[in-house]
Amino acid sequence: YKSFKSNEMLKKIFSVIKIIRPLNVTSSGIAILFSSQIAGYQGSTSNVLLAIFVVIFFTIGANVLNDFFDYETDKVNRPDRAIIAGNVTRIQALYISIFSFAAGVFLSLQLNFNSQILSIFVSLPLLIFYNAKAKNYPLVGNVIVALILGLSFIYAGIVFENIKPLIVPALLAFGLTLIREIVKDIADLEGDKIVGARTFPIIFGNEKAIYLCTFLSAILGCLAFILFLNGYYNFYYGILLIITVEIPLAVVVISLLNKPNTKTAKKGAKLLKFCTLGGLFSIYIGTI
Repeated sequence: YKSFKSNEMLKKIFSVIKIIRPLNVTSSGIAILFSSQIAGYQGSTSNVLLAIFVVIFFTIGANVLNDFFDYETDKVNRPDRAIIAGNVTRIQALYISIFSFAAGVFLSLQLNFNSQILSIFVSLPLLIFYNAKAKNYPLVGNVIVALILGLSFIYAGIVFENIKPLIVPALLAFGLTLIREIVKDIADLEGDKIVGARTFPIIFGNEKAIYLCTFLSAILGCLAFILFLNGYYNFYYGILLIITVEIPLAVVVISLLNKPNTKTAKKGAKLLKFCTLGGLFSIYIGTI
């Protein structure tokens, strides 16, 4: 009996870890750490740690809240999710989300006033609005998610008192996230149809969604590379950008054009998940 209870407890713990998406959470923390370096921050280490944990807790809250609201679509799109598998109840997920957001708000109050305004009164409402309502409208939800990711770098710039070096990372994060979100909508087409969502691929079709991704990827790829050509960032930025951003974008677009199906879109979304961090690392190296 004790062994059974122990196994059940471990299963519950692993399910909670899974629902918060530790890879996403870790990436968000690393992004803020890189941002402090790009901003050339020489201040208190505690400020860096506080900023990291604010973003981490907000990311956890958003991830879990997403699973709470996506219960019906995940039955089709992601049946392995902890709530669908029955390892975490929806109400437990909601409690985790509320606790995480509350922790993020509490920690954000330890930082400067302008960062509090951005995190508590801009980013947090956008996160909740996206999950509760906006995600089911064509491009609206995609743009909001991209904006939230971009704002995280502006937030870092405000905390570290040097916004200018983080404007390019913010724009890069916005562009890459927008493309990834559209690709995810292609991957989630079947489940989204069941709940009556009005995503871009559902309203306008997969073909136009793929063309939009191709167009956005071309624009983003060119603009990002111009920063190397005009000497804004150094040689190493150019090399790393090609490896971590340009090539993955090209692979995703070409794959979707050749095989425009859900399986290809799911693989593409996974590949693009690492592009923002790769692009940020390229900028970091490019500023040394």
